[in-house]
Amino acid sequence: MKRNTARIPLRRPQRPAAEGAWRSWLNQAIQAHQQGDLDTAEHLYRKILTSEIAQPDALHYLGVLQHQRGRSDEAVELIRTALAAIPNHADAHNNLGNIHKECGRLAEAEACYRRALACAPTHADALGNLAVVLEAQDRLLPAFEAYGKFLLAAPRSARAHYLMGLFLRHHAEGIEHVEQSVECFQRAFALDDKQLCALQEQGVSLYALGRDDEARQVYRDWLARDPGNPVPRHMLAACGGSEAPARADDAYVRAEFDSFAENFDRQLLGHLNYRAPQVLVDAMAASLPPAAATLDVLDAGCGTGLCAPLLRPYARRLIGVDLSAGMLDKARQRGGYDELAEAELTAYLQAHAAMHDVVVSADTLVYFGDLAPVVAAAHTALRPGGSFVFSLEAKDEASLDSGGFVLSSSGRYRHGRDYVEETLRRSGFADIRITPDSLRKEAGKPVASWVVLARYAPNGASMSALAGKGTPDI
Repeated sequence: MKRNTARIPLRRPQRPAAEGAWRSWLNQAIQAHQQGDLDTAEHLYRKILTSEIAQPDALHYLGVLQHQRGRSDEAVELIRTALAAIPNHADAHNNLGNIHKECGRLAEAEACYRRALACAPTHADALGNLAVVLEAQDRLLPAFEAYGKFLLAAPRSARAHYLMGLFLRHHAEGIEHVEQSVECFQRAFALDDKQLCALQEQGVSLYALGRDDEARQVYRDWLARDPGNPVPRHMLAACGGSEAPARADDAYVRAEFDSFAENFDRQLLGHLNYRAPQVLVDAMAASLPPAAATLDVLDAGCGTGLCAPLLRPYARRLIGVDLSAGMLDKARQRGGYDELAEAELTAYLQAHAAMHDVVVSADTLVYFGDLAPVVAAAHTALRPGGSFVFSLEAKDEASLDSGGFVLSSSGRYRHGRDYVEETLRRSGFADIRITPDSLRKEAGKPVASWVVLARYAPNGASMSALAGKGTPDI
């Protein structure tokens, strides 16, 4: 979906406002906020609160703004203070729920959405958001009922049809549910032709049904109407409609994840049983001394920052790098990093030679077919004795696909075990461990994966050396 500057929907105050200069300031603040000018909006909200202490609309929207700046605890207190004065304000309850949801507090988010619906039973945003958090808690029947109510309340909402399509495909109990998902995505795009994600999901569902020609035609039609868009170009190749590139190009990765940032955590954790961060950190921990905040750690392809709380105990300095500004915004809100950098991964690694003790990459190298350049760059970025821990999707070695990797219909690459091991050795890694696992689901089925750990260990450097503060003894 299109990435908005304001992360949480803003609405004009529902309460009648008292006369005074602050009314004009509030209108100006809301306009600036909706346009993404957070500095001006914050100045005006605080100006209102200087003259009208505890003015609830200013408190409410200032809370939304503080969450956008990554100060979610302050945001919660501001909106709670506003709700003390306007307890029946459905939008404020909904926005408070959104903050809890984005911070991973699903039970608190659910309670807020239910309060919003107690105030306004057909509040479409609250219905949709309630469905999302119920699904994220694996309460599938109530979630399905909530999505149904969302569609009844907002039958012309592209978002409602899109979310129902995702729900049907992710939790399909039979082919008919995947077929119904195609209809939902088609309806979503018909209602809003800016919802290009609906076209992509339609193609994925068609391919899952074995309707390969139809999937390719969706991407061809999309590319014909928007020839400069890297997403349909990449997905057409993924569906066998054109030659596969050696890696996903930067424009595709940036566009894909900027559009996905808002819903990334919900999709992965709530729908796909995503386990990569915990599994990778467990693998890393098994080969390191106990966590003592002594290591320089790079989260390579950090996304929304799901690895940060798991890596933080090991890191004296934790850096996240990602190509998507939208994902970095979410990582900044989550917190835990000492630095976040927007950069292409291979170039970043090459430019930061011998600066890291550990490089962790959760489901990022699945967008690289040819691993040689990025693996060599990771070796460059590590200090002697350092660890490289990453995940990949596993290529079926019995398939007819030749070579060490193949681009799958998901748009991600799958790699063969022998190819991965050979690439690591050629780049100077040793102590290579490649373990089969499943780190996510796709269309309700586990995706075969590799969990990989390798070490840069010239001259017999010992892992215990990493207990020091950066440069190990050799």
